Amino acid sequence: MKENKYDEKNFFMKYSEMERSRKGLKGAGEWHELQKILPDFKGRKVLDLGCGYGWHCKYAVQNGADSVLGIDISRRMLETAEQKNYDEKIDYRCAAMEDLRFPEETFDVVLSSLAFHYVKDFEPLVRNISSWLKNGGQFVFSVEHPVFTAFGTQDWYYDKEGNILHFPVDNYYYEGMREAVFLGEKVIKYHRTLTTYLNTLLQNGFTLRHIIEPAPPEEMMDIPGMKDEMRRPMMLLVSAVKTE
Repeated sequence: MKENKYDEKNFFMKYSEMERSRKGLKGAGEWHELQKILPDFKGRKVLDLGCGYGWHCKYAVQNGADSVLGIDISRRMLETAEQKNYDEKIDYRCAAMEDLRFPEETFDVVLSSLAFHYVKDFEPLVRNISSWLKNGGQFVFSVEHPVFTAFGTQDWYYDKEGNILHFPVDNYYYEGMREAVFLGEKVIKYHRTLTTYLNTLLQNGFTLRHIIEPAPPEEMMDIPGMKDEMRRPMMLLVSAVKTE
């Protein structure tokens, strides 16, 4: 059974207090770079995998998408999406993205924001996405950076006084399950190398367009802990086009 941490009441409450939950896209540190690589949505049919609160679904509609299907495994997430980002052109559906089935060439655009590191088997999912996209269709996603997921704990090393020393990177080439701590809770995530992320796209009919390791924007530097985010990459942004 796929893990669904976001339907646990305590965890979901903690998530709802994050900047990106309260402020939407403007509260997401990577948005200033992700926005630059999003496609033209006008007249497009869009699939959002791991849509969460539906911020990206609503953005696509506001920028001309004909229809958007937002998929998430969490009912709590989707209930919030219906409240915060309802639109008659958006259909929110509760499902695990690994279990989805669509006819070939159904969508013009596939999006995913910070969800693939919860997926155990990446290659079958990318193979499906390639099938679901029309030729020339665009695939844009963000994930936690492999440097960030490698060791597993996703926390700094500290000295005896609690000052940050450095960020651990270990077992990088040993892909697979990691037990991370996120919002003070144990969460299962999956580590894979940068090579795996990019070569999986290339082997499934995609041409890479953008690869970005977003640094925090200047306007967020006053948020506690944000300056330390300049010390190692936390996220990876990728855009690709189906050219098969």
